[in-house]
Amino acid sequence: MSEPICPKCNCEHTYQDGNFWVCPECSHEWNPKDKLHAESSETKDASVKDAHGNGLKTGDAIVVIKDLKVKGSSSVVKGGTKIKNIRIIDSTDGHNIACRIEGVGAMNLKSEFVKKSN
Repeated sequence: MSEPICPKCNCEHTYQDGNFWVCPECSHEWNPKDKLHAESSETKDASVKDAHGNGLKTGDAIVVIKDLKVKGSSSVVKGGTKIKNIRIIDSTDGHNIACRIEGVGAMNLKSEFVKKSN
């Protein structure tokens, strides 16, 4: 059985402590048998849509649809850049996709600037 992803921050590096799972990044603890946590991550994923209205979920591949300036840097993520294995996150600033872009590093993106890839 593989380790579950943290329902709060989508961290993949969780570990089991008794009956609970613990996230080392956000210190969130949960019981995987609790339906509230299982449904919350599915609901969160279903609510995020790309620029064309297609639903996005954790693990999808996306394509950037326009050039995006990287805040605090002179680099740019070019339109057409393909990004694999995204994570859907909750954020107050509108950046609801966490990803790693080759040549740039870890970034958060707004779903309105991407489209779902095949």
